[in-house]
Amino acid sequence: MPQAKDAVFATIEALDKGKIRVAEKDGDKWTVNTWVKEAILLYFSLTKMETWDVGFMQYRDLIPVKRDLESAGIRVVPPAIARYGSFLEPGAIMMPSYVNIGAYIGASSMIDIYAAVGSCAQIGCNVHIAAGAVIGGVLEPAVASPVIIEDGCFIGSHSLVLEGAHIGEEAVLGANVTITASTRIVDVTKPEPVITRGYVPPRSVVISGTMPKRFEAGTFNIPCSLIIGKRKESTDRRTSLNEALRTFGVQV
Repeated sequence: MPQAKDAVFATIEALDKGKIRVAEKDGDKWTVNTWVKEAILLYFSLTKMETWDVGFMQYRDLIPVKRDLESAGIRVVPPAIARYGSFLEPGAIMMPSYVNIGAYIGASSMIDIYAAVGSCAQIGCNVHIAAGAVIGGVLEPAVASPVIIEDGCFIGSHSLVLEGAHIGEEAVLGANVTITASTRIVDVTKPEPVITRGYVPPRSVVISGTMPKRFEAGTFNIPCSLIIGKRKESTDRRTSLNEALRTFGVQV
């Protein structure tokens, strides 16, 4: 049906230009625009495999790479790839890295070398995704919340944020931290540990850890993530970040 196809293509174009997004913040809550995710899924079935020559490189895919980078006001270092249908606000920087369709990258954020941002992930402003980190995409099911990383966060090298996990504003994840929907996130800053899953509170400083679990064969240590402190509230986010890294000895 031509009208339906035109509507899908118009939706992806609006995504690419930042006029709409997969999820939006309303107060303290995020709302998933299910119809946008459904349009992305339909888009794959409506496009055909094509070959593009980009400088000395060649691509063959259902979806082209993002264009008009200069007018978008973003920096993309070869051979970084932002797929059509993703959006990067002015001032965003991509080192050799990858951003998938439906993803949203806020102003002045950096996607560092060999990092990947999956389909529909929502990244805030002034976020640093360090080398080798993977921000998972949640495209299906359409009703599921994508990974959300709010403004001012630092995601350490080779960290994994997957399965619709939500990282609150100005949180710091050290190197090799894994946050998923089922990862135990243990706040050890109180007299007794407090265990949560899927959400890292604002300004939390998080490192990789282990905790004992009893199995039939004995007790073994399993991976978890430890909240070991809080980043200071500061108008100077860079100063606040550096203080947190020094104070808590976080490897990044």
